[in-house]
Amino acid sequence: MNTAAKLSAYGVALALVAGGAWVAGTAVGPFAGAAGLPAGEDAGQGDAHSGTVAEAAPTDEPGGLASSRGGYTLTPTTTTLTPGTDQHFSFKVLGPDGAPVTGYDVEHEKRMHLVVVRRDTAGFQHVHPELGAGGLWTVPLALPQAGSYRVFADFKPTGASATTLGVDIAAAGEFTPVEHQPSRVATVDGYQVRLDGELMPGRSSKITLTVTKDGREVTDLEPYLGAYGHLVALRGGDLAYLHVHPDGEPGDGRTKPGPAVTFFAEVPSNGTYRLFLDFQHQGKVRMAEFTVPTAGIQHPTPPPAADDGHGGHG
Repeated sequence: MNTAAKLSAYGVALALVAGGAWVAGTAVGPFAGAAGLPAGEDAGQGDAHSGTVAEAAPTDEPGGLASSRGGYTLTPTTTTLTPGTDQHFSFKVLGPDGAPVTGYDVEHEKRMHLVVVRRDTAGFQHVHPELGAGGLWTVPLALPQAGSYRVFADFKPTGASATTLGVDIAAAGEFTPVEHQPSRVATVDGYQVRLDGELMPGRSSKITLTVTKDGREVTDLEPYLGAYGHLVALRGGDLAYLHVHPDGEPGDGRTKPGPAVTFFAEVPSNGTYRLFLDFQHQGKVRMAEFTVPTAGIQHPTPPPAADDGHGGHG
């Protein structure tokens, strides 16, 4: 379907091991040792997003690893769905006072971005629920196959920082997890999308995605949610979530509508990431997916300076 260091708060997917990654619990807490907390304890406020970049939370934890963070809790009405059928999925976000949140800011033309993906990163979906009475969000959802799925809610409560929360849901039945091999070229509906650039952990990395169709460059990409492309990355193993927006935007006088869409992403650690690009052409949104290992040596981000009482903000 915006989910402190530039471009680090969104999407990253999976170097899948053939067997254990899809059975994680409903709410996986922060990394052990993050901000001095043991795994399972929330470390602070959620992810903040701004314009073409997503700003990191003030901890080492990427978004989507916990169902509760910064005082906000993601609460689905059900955690089991039937595979292969169209059904409605609904949920609420509870605020620090325990009441459902009803006020949300619009971020990239929507008040809620919901990403759903199986734990092996098959069946990726980016959808936009509708807000009803009492803070209840509802969206039509079809899980194509059985398995354990991760749901990421990416939103900004009015008057608070943007955040991404995650929860697991299950679709009953047997399935065979998919192992994704490294890939930098995706083909979808006759379009070919090539990914150039390297993911360098701990630093900003330039990534360019070039769209062609039938061997010709696509130079008339259409704005989708205020941009020529949206990129979600999920880190292998734990599905740490990074949602990265492109450099520039339609109508800014410098950003062309293709064939290339450029992103600046900062991944938090070494590993393999699954990247999902949404782009729109001829009135239809399409999704291209990639599997990219990091390159180089991790460069850890220094801890934020202590507030000395003389101003400044994060």
